[in-house]
Amino acid sequence: MREQCRSQKRAIRFAALLLAATAAISCQHAQTQREVDAFPILTPPAPPAPRIHGAKVLGIRPGSPCDFQIAATGQRPLAYSAAGLPAGLTLEPNTGRIAGRLSKPGRYLVSLRVENPLGGAERELSIVVGDQISLTPPMGWNSWNCWGIDINQEKVLAAARGLVASGLRDHGWTYINVDDGWQGARGGPLNAIQPNSRFPDMKHLAGEIHGLGLKFGLYSTPWRATLSRHNGSSADNADGIDDWIATHDYNELFQYQIPPYHSRLEKYGWLRPLVDRLRKRARRDYTKQMRRVGKYSLVPQDVKQWSEWGVDYLKYDWVPIDLAHLMTMHDELATASRDIFYSVSNNAPFSLARDLARFSNAWRTSVDLEDTWKSMSDVGFSRDRWAPFNGPGHYNDVDMLVIGDLRWNRPRMTRLTSDEQYTHVSLWCLLSGPLLLGCNLENIDPFTLGLITNDEVLDVNQDALCKQATRVVQSGYLEVYAKPMEDGSWAVGLFNRSARAARVRVNWSDLQVMGRMTVRDLWRQKDVGVFSDYFESLVAPHGVVLVRISAVP
Repeated sequence: MREQCRSQKRAIRFAALLLAATAAISCQHAQTQREVDAFPILTPPAPPAPRIHGAKVLGIRPGSPCDFQIAATGQRPLAYSAAGLPAGLTLEPNTGRIAGRLSKPGRYLVSLRVENPLGGAERELSIVVGDQISLTPPMGWNSWNCWGIDINQEKVLAAARGLVASGLRDHGWTYINVDDGWQGARGGPLNAIQPNSRFPDMKHLAGEIHGLGLKFGLYSTPWRATLSRHNGSSADNADGIDDWIATHDYNELFQYQIPPYHSRLEKYGWLRPLVDRLRKRARRDYTKQMRRVGKYSLVPQDVKQWSEWGVDYLKYDWVPIDLAHLMTMHDELATASRDIFYSVSNNAPFSLARDLARFSNAWRTSVDLEDTWKSMSDVGFSRDRWAPFNGPGHYNDVDMLVIGDLRWNRPRMTRLTSDEQYTHVSLWCLLSGPLLLGCNLENIDPFTLGLITNDEVLDVNQDALCKQATRVVQSGYLEVYAKPMEDGSWAVGLFNRSARAARVRVNWSDLQVMGRMTVRDLWRQKDVGVFSDYFESLVAPHGVVLVRISAVP
């Protein structure tokens, strides 16, 4: 009886501690959220009259399905129209979706128009049919920072609906990409990787996402198993049934299970070092045996399956990246029945830069990004040597944006300050690579929404030249990055990497221009004035002033 009472008391104490810890976490998150709500929002609200945003050029291969959503803001409902649309493509006037196929290579110039009772807006769209796709960097969302491997079909659909409901689609955000954790066993008519139980119908999921005017992406690897121990695109057996699959060394989600070495042995203290050694050896064996390319490639089956499902984006992840397996996937995607953006990850070697630019659409040039000033600044401010390889359809990738609420199952706002986040987004747009969010899309806080809906800032990323900004000025921790734009102007970021406010200056000679120049503040979307010879501004610690410099007519 006494023992039972003691057990009840221990249970009560544990429950009280658990409730206190939960309350503390909730309180901390609420406080963090209040701090985020107080961050300065520089982006002006979109006006009720229509405006057209997003890419001005679209690249597709002959015969591939075209699915393009006109990105436009303004009071709903909007009416969409297009003059000069080539035969083979149609426009839905109520949704702004252009769909169909074009079989003849060439460049087609289309005049888009969007109207509502308050006015209208026009913009030209170049549709280029040839051997290049994605002629501006992709913009979208990836599941990893939110969910890791705890991803499922409902969460992906919720993210897609959140992207539309928040208005992000109206600013050009398009992709919904599922990272590692979706893979199950091989099967079906193609003997391709099928989804595990968390994704009951992948083709239906892709269809739902396409129906929202968005694009759909998946993750894979040339290894036998992914970094999170799910099925990969190679095997040691020709039928794709690897040893770990044949012996059922996986859980209900088809994830390989490293031998646990039961914890009951640890109650004997003298056995603990032995158990630790056994665990380390098991992990080394897993890394050696699973994180390698198998004897047989099953890439053709997988690509055909992805095409059938309606996949638009592939994140292909392995380390170290090598030319042979880079090209194997490239060659197979070239024969696919639809255009699939080919993104290679991660930490690509610079010695392969030229081949990466030839055989993939994007390549990770860094390790995984963390939401700290050190990680973001170390990665973002050290990419100049990669700049020559960036161009339309081929992009240096510096990883996902680490802004907003990064974990739904463990809510935590980014650790970057407001100024650091402005630096982060400004620099990523200047670098002209993919923009992928990883935050909660169902309930985006106003500050984060302001960061990712500023169309003048996003236009820097989506400029058709796709030139990567490079550093033109460095004075200690003060740096200036500049990027030439298609219209002859320059996008310029004045960065202060120090811990104190400082004045940062760019001379026209640094840009190799001269004369009177109009300077426009892109975050505030207003002209600062006309300047001769140079522009200088006070910049906050870890902050940025992002401007566009244009010659006075």
